[in-house]
Amino acid sequence: MSKILTIALNPAIDISSDAETVRHTHKTRTHNQQQFPGGGGVNVSRVISELGGRSELVFLSGGATGQLLEAMLKPLAIDARPVPIHDPVRIAYAVHETSTNLEYRFVPEGPLVTDEELAPVFEIIRDAQAQYIVASGSLPRGVANDTYVKIAEIARETGSKLILDTSGAALTMTLDRGQVFLVKPSLGEIEACLGFKLDHDSVGPAAQEIVRRGSARHIAVSLGGDGAILVSEDRIIRAPAIPVAVQSAVGAGDSFVAGMTWSLAAGQGIEEAFRFGMAAGAAAVMTAGTELCRRQDVLDLYRAAEA
Repeated sequence: MSKILTIALNPAIDISSDAETVRHTHKTRTHNQQQFPGGGGVNVSRVISELGGRSELVFLSGGATGQLLEAMLKPLAIDARPVPIHDPVRIAYAVHETSTNLEYRFVPEGPLVTDEELAPVFEIIRDAQAQYIVASGSLPRGVANDTYVKIAEIARETGSKLILDTSGAALTMTLDRGQVFLVKPSLGEIEACLGFKLDHDSVGPAAQEIVRRGSARHIAVSLGGDGAILVSEDRIIRAPAIPVAVQSAVGAGDSFVAGMTWSLAAGQGIEEAFRFGMAAGAAAVMTAGTELCRRQDVLDLYRAAEA
């Protein structure tokens, strides 16, 4: 399998639990608490490990929560490379309200990171010589919006294929100034990037214009319950959502990216990787809280979709 490097500039400790009813002012009693290492790049490495692969993970780590994050990663088949920062790693919290089946997600912005603290990340990326680099997640405070542009430049210099999953100004700037192998926005994220509304008929041609101007070789747009599309220069492939019993949407996008990356690193083509990513994303919503997908579920869904 080709070498995979994942990047988590804003990792988290993800905590989830259940509550019968969430009410303002009053105490909300919770149960079934779970905690996992989280944040975009961390989740991608977790899923690659679950699928039987191995990745190197570079992540920013500070404070007591950073120490906890590092301890949580140790048992996993992940080559963890923490980069020390002063501020603590954030804690994200999700509560599933059992009486309504609604999920409430609380996601803090993250630590304040200086240029000096971030600098070692670029050197690690440059020295890694990875075949695939996955830059996934939001940027913490203090980190410039062109950070993923710089990572794209390093990827071009080293011959790595960059897979990007982010949003907002970081996504817009990277597509304007960088060049990536694969980018995975949601419908809302690509609308924000382009500055106008899209529907399921227009999103494919709009994404294809981004590909044809050289910003990305492939774009996989997730459409939630309506599936996803894969766009390349000469084709647009639409895939319906795989029907599953929904438990939690947490980490579905990260699982999608991880499934595609794992499949690509195993030597599959982009279309097959897209289908495998769809299976991984669907498998993730079958698990509660922040558990992400399970290997057997992914394989079962993938094979069933092929049949």
